[in-house]
Formats: sequence, structure tokens, C-alpha cells
Amino acid sequence: MDDLERAILISFDESGAVDSALKLQALAFCQQVKEAPTAWQICIERLGFTKLPQVQFWCLQCLYEVVSSRYAAMSSEEKAFVRESVFKMVCYEPVDEKNLVRVLDAPGYVRNKLAQVLATLVKFEYPVVWSGVFVDLLPHLSKGVELIDMFCRVLNRLDAELIDAESHGSDEVTTLAVASRVKDAMRQQCVPQIVRVWYEVVSSYKNSNSEICIAVLECMRKYIAWIDIGLIANDVFVPLLFDLVLGEGLDEQLRGAAASCLLAVVSKGMNFQSKLALLQSLRMNRIFSLVSRERESEFKSKVAILLAGYGAEILLCFVKLNSEEARGVSMELLEEVLPSVLRVMQNCEADLAIKIVEFLSGYVDSIKSLSPTSLSEKQLVHVGQILEMIRMHICYDPDYRHNVDVLDKIGQEEEDRMSDIRKDLFSLLRNVGRVAPEVTQIFIHTSLVNAVSSPSEKNVEEVEAALSIFYALGESISEEAMKNGNGFIGKLVPMLLSTKFQCHSNRIVALIYLETIMRYTKYVQENTQYIPMVLTVFLDDRGIRHPNVSVSRRASYLFMRVVKQLKANLVPFIEQILQIWQSLQDKIAQFTLDISSKEFSGYEDGSHIFEAIGILAGMEDVPLEKQSEYLSALLTPLCQQVQTLLMNAQAEPVQISSTHIAIIQQNVMAINALSKGFSERLATSIRPTIGLMFKQTLDVLLQILVVFPDIEPLRNKVTSFLHCMVGILGPAVIPYLPKALDQLLNDCEGPKEMGNFLILINQLTKFRTSILDIMEEVFPIIVGRIFSVLPSDPFPTGPGSNTEEIRELLNLQKTFYAFLHLMATNELSSVLISPKSRVYLDQIMQFLLSSSRHHKDISVRKSCVQIFVILIKEWYATPHCEEKVPGFRNFIMERFATDCCLYSVLEKSFNLHDAATDILFGEIVTAQKVMYEKFGDDFLNHLLSRAFPATQCPQNYAEQYCQKLQQTTDFKALKSFYKSLVENLKSQQNGSLVFR
Repeated sequence: MDDLERAILISFDESGAVDSALKLQALAFCQQVKEAPTAWQICIERLGFTKLPQVQFWCLQCLYEVVSSRYAAMSSEEKAFVRESVFKMVCYEPVDEKNLVRVLDAPGYVRNKLAQVLATLVKFEYPVVWSGVFVDLLPHLSKGVELIDMFCRVLNRLDAELIDAESHGSDEVTTLAVASRVKDAMRQQCVPQIVRVWYEVVSSYKNSNSEICIAVLECMRKYIAWIDIGLIANDVFVPLLFDLVLGEGLDEQLRGAAASCLLAVVSKGMNFQSKLALLQSLRMNRIFSLVSRERESEFKSKVAILLAGYGAEILLCFVKLNSEEARGVSMELLEEVLPSVLRVMQNCEADLAIKIVEFLSGYVDSIKSLSPTSLSEKQLVHVGQILEMIRMHICYDPDYRHNVDVLDKIGQEEEDRMSDIRKDLFSLLRNVGRVAPEVTQIFIHTSLVNAVSSPSEKNVEEVEAALSIFYALGESISEEAMKNGNGFIGKLVPMLLSTKFQCHSNRIVALIYLETIMRYTKYVQENTQYIPMVLTVFLDDRGIRHPNVSVSRRASYLFMRVVKQLKANLVPFIEQILQIWQSLQDKIAQFTLDISSKEFSGYEDGSHIFEAIGILAGMEDVPLEKQSEYLSALLTPLCQQVQTLLMNAQAEPVQISSTHIAIIQQNVMAINALSKGFSERLATSIRPTIGLMFKQTLDVLLQILVVFPDIEPLRNKVTSFLHCMVGILGPAVIPYLPKALDQLLNDCEGPKEMGNFLILINQLTKFRTSILDIMEEVFPIIVGRIFSVLPSDPFPTGPGSNTEEIRELLNLQKTFYAFLHLMATNELSSVLISPKSRVYLDQIMQFLLSSSRHHKDISVRKSCVQIFVILIKEWYATPHCEEKVPGFRNFIMERFATDCCLYSVLEKSFNLHDAATDILFGEIVTAQKVMYEKFGDDFLNHLLSRAFPATQCPQNYAEQYCQKLQQTTDFKALKSFYKSLVENLKSQQNGSLVFR
């Protein structure tokens, strides 16, 4: 053993016994040999005498790298020597007469590497230089299975390196060209001989050496896609493949390999008329029985994949061929294979199931197109079988019943898995429902009747599946059909409303039951005699009283939706509902207490029951006395509990617990939800007594900000309630604002908190000058804090810029723009120049100016321009009047009129063909018109003497535009003229500052 072999063995060592420094030294030595000009010669010579697999592998890898990267630089003699040596190794011959070691005696991974070297040589040399590589190799296969095995490895490697790369859309032009060259040459020269060898090997060895037959068939499967299909699909080869598939005594892997070859045959791309003839000639029905007769195995799975592929190809022929005869033949073949495909679907892998469902959807579409008015008896039977298959596959596994019920980790995984499976199956169901409505309705009716009549608690999965099918079908039923309630819906909905399943305590049954009732509520809307039954469903132990808290919460949300939908019909039932609601207080408290729980969020937070009650109590149809009574009964206990806890917290602050805070939060959420059912018209104009009750409630809840100023969840809930009161009380809420805003501002420093506060302020601007005094107080505080938080430089972009902090700052900035715009549009611009706010005026102007020109969001730029237009109008009422804001006129003309209205539109990024940008351009033209109206000739002189000359605009263009500004009353004409002026200036780019 010399140094090279020792270095190779050390570099391959994975035991950990070799010193790391020594291993690095060995790797460096090996790399040095690889880089030597004669590396290929060293490797070939060593392959002639070494029997160490690691050394053989390293030498072949080195040879592969040399051929791949340095082959073009080698001399023709060197190339010939490499070709000859590699060919000898592949043919089970020694490299030279002195050394008798044969590489084919090495392990499989060494032979694979040898195949890779030969395939690479073929890539470079075949057929121009080395035309006989395949023809010369074929006679050597008679030496035995070692050569046949090696031949298969070479073909497989060639497929991986070139041919498969082409079929998978390699974007390397060179690879595609080489693949085409090799394939074309093989087709002309040797493919028929190779196919003959495949046939002879499989015929000869099928009973004695299944391993070599499998290798040949796996290789053949890859080549069927591009060789002449007639070489395989003939009276010689096809019977052999079917004999293998049907040969019960043969090795199952061999049978599976034959099935995969048949799949390659049926999937072969060709003219659809020819494809149909091929599919018909195969007589595939001889293997249909295998899917029911064979035990579960890899072979059965391959037969299943074959049948699914066969069905998909027939379906494609049906779709693509237009002749009646072809479509008739396709349909016969489809209906022949369908029962077997459905049997396959009973127990198959998820990937195959997806393909089969896709095939079945196509089949359903095809029978509708072939028989648009009525289906044949056979088709009706198949539709029924498809429905039964759907029902079977959407059933949960009973083994996971407990896990799914308690929804532990395993149950969640099972629920997620079923959700994925059901998407396509329910789509297929609705498709079947459109094609065969009567069959579908009978099937669902039977399933539900069986579920209802079943006395056993053990049928959880069947009941849930029956309800789920009825629910899924509802998605495709039109609103009109739902309201009319044809015989199908008219029977099932009342039956379900009066049903309580034995397994109703199970979570998944209870949830889908409630969802189904909700989906078909439109039927109840037209058939009001069932309203009491619907209310009972949601308010008894099938709904809000259900022992499972997730069902209770979901029932709360769905009940709110039912109330919204049936609102007009529920007035006679309000008393009854409120009585039931009073009896539910303990239950409601139980599932709304832990409002901070991450387990329940959004529609499942438990507050929707209060929203539903508020919707009912807030209807104008309710008599005033009753309404006051209801609202008092709802608000009083909640407010009293909050007051008691607040007093306790003030008396003994140390004793207040997180539970008490959670109760306060729960009560504020409940009051907030209740208030959503009341309108401003009701609370202020029609029934001010109602408004008074909400004012009293507001008084109580604002105390929370005093007692607990630092607890963010409470602040957020009170802020949310304040939003609602602005909507309900209207201007009557204004007296409460100074105290509320002062408290909210106390601990409002960060971008998120400021953003939330600003959203409330934005809502308040609708009161316009009624809140002028309040805004003059809070505006400078708001602006000062925002400018201290927002960065003066642009926000970063690119990797790492999408952090939570940056997102919060961006949201704050966006809300601030909206705030300034609302201040301007709601007659509050005077606040900006009030004594307390003037200190920030210049900063605000610069902020708006920069944004109007540079902000990447066109809508923001438009808002900024609109703000400037309003300020010009309000702060400069008439030409030559005394300035309200000294220096504002000069700022507008010298900065805004130039930077925003001229320079920005000349930027290359300002795309006049973009719809949003065109709207911004219109606002800029409006601004110029307003500036002329307010500043007169001074504005025109500024444009002519300073602004336009800075852009190197021709004087006559500038004069024409100023003339248009003076004379044109047609805004569209003015905008069009300015656009043409801008486009002309852009086309004359001359390196001025504008175009930098």
C-alpha cells in the first residue's frame, strides 16, 4: 500500500479514530494528486491493480472530475486511452494485460461511479467521435448478469445526466442540445437492439433471477417516454409485461416493475386518437381484479397507480377528442375501469388519493357533458359509488376519537390531516351534486336518517361525516333554493333541529351540527315556524350549554350570526331569549373569564353572546320601556362588578389579583359587545334615555384608566369601548374626552401605543370644530411624541428590514398621514397654527413636503398634496390679504410649487401611464390652479423666472403653460397640457438636477 492509498483510506475514515490533523493532511495530499496534469493516468493505472473499494471509488471520482472539467484540453491520444480503458472496465475486462483486477467485481456504489464516467464520455463523444459505444457494448452482455447489470447502470446514469434533465425543463441550452443529439443518434443506431436485449433478458431470467429483470424493467421504464412506442406496445412485449403482472408465483417486486412499465406505456405522449387506440388495445381489464384480490403490498400499490394513470389518460382522450365514436369508446373504457379505481381509493396513499379524486372529478364532468339531461343506469350506480367513497374517506379514524375530542397534539394533527383530505373530496361532492342532484340528495338524506336513528354513542365518526356532507353541499346551494327549501332541505333541516344525537357530547359532532344549522338558517328565515327550534339549539346543551368550552364559545359566535340573519323575525322572542340568557350567566362567565388565553381567540373569545343580546335589545322595534329594562338588566350587574373591583383596588392595591383584572377586562369586553347593537340615532334622537345609560357606563369604565393606568389590556379594552361610544353617543361624548384622552396619553410613548391612540383621535376629528379646544391641547403632545419616535432617515429596505419594530413605525407613520389629512379636511387646520402647536409647524411642513415628493406610496403623496391645497385655501383666503402664517406663502411657492409640483413629476420614477400616479398628477395640477388663484401673478413670475428655468425648460413652453393657468377653466384641458409639457421635458433629458 503506497502513500496515495493510505491517504485515500484515511480521508474515507468515519470511525473517529484518525487524528483530525492527519486526516486534513491526507485530504490535502489527495487533492494535490487530483490537480496533477496526469491525474487521469494515475487513476486508470491504479484501477488496474487495486482491490480496495474506497480507492476504486476515489479513482473513478477523480477520473469523472477530470473528464467533466479538463477533457477538452486533453490530446486525442489521451482521450482515446481514457475511452478504451473505461470501456474495458465496463465490459468486465482488465485495464491491461499485466493487471487482472476487474472493477465490476466491486460493490454497487463503485459500479455506479464507473457508469457515471462512461455516461460523461458519451455526453462528450457520442456519436461523432465514439459512434460505436452502444453497438460495441451490446455483444458483451452475453458474458452474464454482471454485464447486464452494468449496462442498466450506464443507461440509468445517462438518463439522469442528460435525458431526464431535458424532460424536466433544464434551462441549460447546452444540456438540452446534447440530450437531443444523444437521443437522436440512439434512436437511429441502437434503440431497437437495446429493446431486444431487454426482452431477451426478462424472458430468460424472469423465473431464475428476478433482481436483474427488475433492473432491466426499471431502466426500460425511463426510456419508454422517448423511444418509439411501437418497440414496446406490440404483440411481443405487451403480453410479456402482462404475464409478469399476472404471474402470481413471481417475485412481487418484479411484478411491480412490470406494472410501472405499463404505466409508462399508457402515459406516453402521442396523438390522442392514437393514444385511445393504444389504450383500447391493451385490454387492461385483465388486471382489474388484482386490486381486490391481492393483499396490501407495494405491488398492489403499483397496480393501483397504474389503474389511476390509465383512467386519467382515458379521461384526457375523452376531453380532447370530439368525434362521437371516440368519446363513446372513451366513456366505455372509463366506466369499465371506474369500479377498480374506486376499490383502489379504499386504501391508498395520500398522493395517489389526490390523483384519483382529480380523475373522479373529471369523470363526473365528462358524464355531464355526454348526458346533460339524464344519466344512464350505469352512470347513476357509479355516482352512488363515488358518494359512498367520499363518505368513507371523510370519516375520522375511531382510534383517534379521544384525541380529536380533547384536541391534544395527536388530535390536532389528525384534524389538520382530515381538513386537507376533505378539501378535494368536498369539491368532488359538490360537483356530483350539480351533475346528479337527486342521487346526491337521496344519499345525504339516507346518511343523515341513519345517523339520527342510530342509538349508539359509538357512531361518532359516521354522524360527523353525514353532517359534514350535508354542510359541504350547502356551499353550492343557491340562496333562492335555500330559502324555498325544496323537498330535500325542507325535510332535513326540521329533522336536524329536533335531533339530539347520542354522541352529541363529542366535540366534532357538536361543532359540525351547529355549523350546519347556521349554514341552513336562510331556510328558517323564510319558514319562521322553526325559529324557536333554532334558538333552542344554540341556547341548550347542544350549543352554549355544551360541556365542551370550545363548543360553547363557537356556539356563542354562531348564535350572534343567527341573530344578525334573523334579526327582523326575533322581536317576539326577545323576552324568552333574555330569560334564557339570564340563566346562562354562570356558563357565560366560565367561558369568557380566561380572555387572555391563546387557546381561544377571534370568534371564540366568548364575547359574541353579548353582541347577539345587544343586537336584539338595540332594535327600534322593541318598546322603550322594555328596551330600557333590558339594557339596565344587561349593563347594571356588569358595571356594579367593575365598580366594586375598582374600589377594592383603590382601598387595597396589593390585594388585587390577575383574576380580578381579568374579570374587569371580561366585563368591558361584554359591555363593548353589547353596545354594538345600538345606533347613534336610537341613543341620541329617538331614545335619549338609552344614551344616558351608556354615558353612565362610560363614567364607570373611564375610572379603569385612573386605577389601572399601566395595564395595557385594560387600556386597550377601554379605548375600544370609547370608539363604540363615539359611534353611539355622537357629539354627546365630547365632555368625556378631556379626561379620557389625558389618561390615555399618560403612558403612550411607543409606536404601537401611539398608533392605537392616533386611531381614536382620527375618529374624533369627525366632530370638526366642536373639538377644537381639545385638539389644541392634545395636538402638540401627539406631534412631539411622533416626531421623537419616527426616524428622520428613510426606512431601511431589503433583508432584515421586516422587523416588528419597523412594522410598528411604518403603521404609526401611515396613521399619522391619515391624522394630518383628517385635520385638514375636517376644518381643524387652525390647530396647526395655534400658539402651543406653532413650534412644530415648520417640522410638519417639511415632513409633508418631503413625503409629497419622495414617498414610495402614491396614495400618501396624493394625501400630502391635498393637505397643502386645503392649507393654501384656508390660510390665504384672498390674493394680497394679510398672511395668517408669516412665510407660508414663500414656502409654498419656492418649495412646494417647485419640489413637488414640478421636480417630482419630472423624475423618471413618476410614471404618467400608471392609474394611481395619474390621479396624483391631477391633484398636483389642482394645486397649481389654487396657487395661481391665491397668489396671482407672483406665482406665475416664480414659475417663469425660477422654477421652469431650473429644469432647462424652453421659455416658450413655460409661457404657454402659465397662459393656460390664467385662461383655461377646463381642468381636463389644463391637465392634458401640463402632461404633454412634462413628457416633452422628460424626452429632453440633459443632465440637469431634475434627472439625477
